[in-house]
Amino acid sequence: MKKVKITKIRSTIKRPKDQKKTMEALGLRKIGQSREHVLTPQIEGMIRKVKHLVSVEEI
Repeated sequence: MKKVKITKIRSTIKRPKDQKKTMEALGLRKIGQSREHVLTPQIEGMIRKVKHLVSVEEI
């Protein structure tokens, strides 16, 4: 399975509540923080929802 590294690059201040919850669900709290996830359809959808706040790279 593919793995991706997701890094938070922008703040969630003044963002809709659903985007804030998505970032928390991805495990991203601070700017610059990164998490590795297996690329499942659920994770892909979450990334798509907050793509303007994160950077994604394949591992």
